[in-house]
Amino acid sequence: MSAHTVKGVVARGKGQPVELVTIHVPDPGPGEALVQVQACGVCHTDLHYREGGINDDFPFLLGHEAAGVVEAVGEGVTTVAPGDFVVLNWRAVCGNCRACDRGEPWYCFATHNATQKMTLEDGTELSPALGIGAFAEKTLVAAGQCTKVDPSARAAAVGLLGCGVMAGLGAAINTGAVTRGKSVAVIGCGGVGVAAVAGSALAGASPIIAVDIDPKKLEAAQRMGATHTIDSSQVDPVEEIKRICAEVYRGADGADVVVEAVGRPETWKQAFYARDLAGTVVLVGVPTPDMKVPDLPLIDVFGRGGSLKSSWYGDCLPSRDFPMLVDLYRQGRLDLDAFVSEEIGIGDVEAAFEKMHHASDGQSVLRSVVVL
Repeated sequence: MSAHTVKGVVARGKGQPVELVTIHVPDPGPGEALVQVQACGVCHTDLHYREGGINDDFPFLLGHEAAGVVEAVGEGVTTVAPGDFVVLNWRAVCGNCRACDRGEPWYCFATHNATQKMTLEDGTELSPALGIGAFAEKTLVAAGQCTKVDPSARAAAVGLLGCGVMAGLGAAINTGAVTRGKSVAVIGCGGVGVAAVAGSALAGASPIIAVDIDPKKLEAAQRMGATHTIDSSQVDPVEEIKRICAEVYRGADGADVVVEAVGRPETWKQAFYARDLAGTVVLVGVPTPDMKVPDLPLIDVFGRGGSLKSSWYGDCLPSRDFPMLVDLYRQGRLDLDAFVSEEIGIGDVEAAFEKMHHASDGQSVLRSVVVL
């Protein structure tokens, strides 16, 4: 098969700055699709890959939160065709595993990726981030990783459904089962946390309490539907969440649903103790393998009841959720444009990572989006 020569952003080793290099992308084989990438968000998960926090299968072709146009498909592909505008996803369900068989494909245990490998010029095989690798002019994915959506939508905005925005929205609506009449607290208001706020507002929850130490992030959360904000560097967030909920609902001892969007033991413990009796904690922030929750009495786990959940990709089913959310975006009911803090070039990914490290220096962003 022939190969396409394109530019892509590669991480060669742990902690090393990323490089913009020439890569080779094969024509699609059976079950695969070649996608011309139009936009790709810079997600913390890409930074985790660069730092070796996911695994050590370097070199990585980074980028996974993307939208683009299908250029070609391989044998047997019927779900998408050349010319389709698609959002890429990393949950291409298999249809055959035990989760799919029991009617819960959003938990699919055997998701598909492309079989062929993209490579460096010298033939070194690349590991695409989350099976996608979209910091590139073109990428090769499993056809099931392409979800067709309305082509009139802005690629830089709807591409964010490919990871962070869907993770946050789904953590609230799908995993946390947020509905009208429920109180919600979201700890950590980066892109994922603000999306959880937006999802809670979309579902009609109240109050919606946003917690962070960055005033700009709290402002963003308020714009997306937070009814209250808490600067946890100034007050005890657990006590403040309890106070706010008790003011709204007599006898409440915390929020019905607390979404933890940081992925650290200390903030998870805050979420645990900030939920009401029989409430739900949803962990959507991604911890590193070494993190543990110390000193959590088992009697407290038992005594508070409710549930402690982790949210994988917002427990979404892309074929169901992406088109619906794009329709809400087009109707003006879900402001995906608000998540796009800046549009950057493909050579600016390392600078975007630096902004993640220096959010406290006034460089706070929800998402930098590479536009190709």
